[in-house]
Amino acid sequence: MTAVAAKRFTIAEYHRLGELGFFEPHDRVELIRGEIVLLPQNTTFHSDCYANLVDSLVILLGDRAIVRGQQPIILYGESETVPDAVVARNRADDYLASTPEPADILLVVEIAGATLSYAQREKLSVYAEDGISDYWILNLVDNCLEIYHDPYQDNQGRFGYRLKRIVLPHETVGMLCFPDFCLDLSRIFPAPDDV
Repeated sequence: MTAVAAKRFTIAEYHRLGELGFFEPHDRVELIRGEIVLLPQNTTFHSDCYANLVDSLVILLGDRAIVRGQQPIILYGESETVPDAVVARNRADDYLASTPEPADILLVVEIAGATLSYAQREKLSVYAEDGISDYWILNLVDNCLEIYHDPYQDNQGRFGYRLKRIVLPHETVGMLCFPDFCLDLSRIFPAPDDV
């Protein structure tokens, strides 16, 4: 009797599927440890938070780092995610020659409503495994920011973060790599009457 096994894809195979038109233009897909994941379409609330976040990051960081919005990053272990925002180290070519990899990344931000569990489990594990030291989830379900620091691997081989902090929508937050950075979350979460 043959065991049932899922087909896992390499990043090269995943890119080739895209080139061959395997995905629809509006599909939101990612590769997590070789598995293709289809994500739901973004809501208006998600889109508003995204626009506010990227605008704020660009203004606050200026030319100290590169802010990338909803663009892929290459991770080890056959993963390619498309975070809502990435703050990457400055590079002369602005990552036109190649996609940022873990050593380039200072911060990853996911905005999660319907995908909250996915962001808190699968994506958190992948980012921790790749040593992403600053991972944020804009939690649209509980209306807060979850901040994760200090990636580690437990005795069973699972990856996670030692530190988790919750920041409320009326508070401010800093970044590990820029001590003077101060993001006002009230500028990110839409006002209650806008939701």
